[in-house]
Amino acid sequence: MRQNRRHSGQGTRPPGHARATAYRRLRNPFTPQSAFSDDAVASMHENALQVLETLGIKVLLPEARALYARAGAWVDDATEIVRLGRDIIAATLAGCPRSFEGFGGDPGRGVEFSAGSLVFIGGSSCPNVSDLERGRRPGSLADFVELIKMSQHFDVLHVLGNHTEPQDVPVHLRHYAMMRAQLTLSDKMPIVMARGTAQVEDSFAMIRIARGQSEEDFRKHASTYTVINSNSPRVLDRSMAQGIIDFARYGQPVIMTPFCLAGAMAPITIGGALTLQHAEALAGIALAQLAHPGAPLLYGSFLSNVDMKSGSPAFGTPTHLQATLGAGQLARLIGLPWRAGAGTAANVVDAQSALETQFSLWASVLAGATVCLHAAGWMEGGLTHSYEKCMTDVELLQMLAELCTPPEADEDALGFAAIAEVPPGGHFFAAAHTMARYRTAFHEPMIADWSNFGTWTERGSLTATDRAHAKWKQVLAEFAAPPAAAACAEALDELIARRTAEGGAPPVG
Repeated sequence: MRQNRRHSGQGTRPPGHARATAYRRLRNPFTPQSAFSDDAVASMHENALQVLETLGIKVLLPEARALYARAGAWVDDATEIVRLGRDIIAATLAGCPRSFEGFGGDPGRGVEFSAGSLVFIGGSSCPNVSDLERGRRPGSLADFVELIKMSQHFDVLHVLGNHTEPQDVPVHLRHYAMMRAQLTLSDKMPIVMARGTAQVEDSFAMIRIARGQSEEDFRKHASTYTVINSNSPRVLDRSMAQGIIDFARYGQPVIMTPFCLAGAMAPITIGGALTLQHAEALAGIALAQLAHPGAPLLYGSFLSNVDMKSGSPAFGTPTHLQATLGAGQLARLIGLPWRAGAGTAANVVDAQSALETQFSLWASVLAGATVCLHAAGWMEGGLTHSYEKCMTDVELLQMLAELCTPPEADEDALGFAAIAEVPPGGHFFAAAHTMARYRTAFHEPMIADWSNFGTWTERGSLTATDRAHAKWKQVLAEFAAPPAAAACAEALDELIARRTAEGGAPPVG
């Protein structure tokens, strides 16, 4: 038994018999898989460069067009089209860091953004939430607070996300409430939404207060992140372009993720959709480097397909998996850490939601993604964050995390003495080897029930969703914020009161 693994305290074993786990800094043990030949991937990259050179991308922010122009790009302000030469792309890619460290409020919460790392983030950007008790509803600040507590509780969720939108808080004040919740309830790396320079700078100031950082120190450390989505096909809007610039100039990482759906906002073929996605990602990456050379960022992919009968997005499909594998190949070609994502189109926590989420999670793992976003709770194609699904998904993430520790293979683990002890036709239940290890030998599920039918029936015939419901309620009832995080509340409230009196910060569209 490994004695040096941390106790997360999130299993179901009796006190004193908890199995030690280490889910915080994971390394992916699997060799990245491929969907395309190396020649095909090289052709996609070449095709994307041709798109940028000959067709260009529409960039709505004048400051961004000016940065491109100063680098030698062809810019037409009348049409807002920017055409980028391959020399610009090559030069900006050369300046991108290949790895960097992300920091939380506790040194033990640091994450590594590099090839081979595996970082899970819960479902994000959901306008609605749902649970068995309160039903489906628009996200509120109370819901956001609860989801941050749940994300803080589980070590296998490494970084915070904007899990739902607190629609009961006015948009010009919403970022204060969201940042306050993240910084006072968690010691993990928070997210900042790119909704205009004023909101970004307010949020950065709150992080510096919570972390005790000077502005100079803040610029030297990746203390937060944002996700930037281009508007496929080939549009970079004002707020997203401004977000790229703002984050780059403060040295904070951007996850540059075109949101392409094959057959709708991208060509219906996987190769064509990857070409478009790659072109848009390269354009955003270039802008970050032009704004601040050496700015940290991640290449992003969330390519899937639509239902061609209804036009609705689909996730956890074979197309989603193949596209994720292909995106990983493109990310490795340009040498950057990258983000993929899990997901499901299911409307309830059922077999479909489990199967699609599992399929898309495996896509991220097998493709070698550095970050897997929407890894827990994300449902209805991103319209809802489910409390129960968050718990069942965390179960799956913990199982994947278990695979990140190689099994023991020393002399004792190979079990020759145990095999010698048990006669032919015997059993190993009482073997010395078993008795020394049985309490902690196996991963024990948090939600799944391994009891037989009779025992399960006597206990109330509870489904996995029923048990997930009980689990999230237990997590919230027992939650205690990290003391250092809770201690920053008063200083944050002073900033929030002052900025609210000044009118807050309206988002920029």
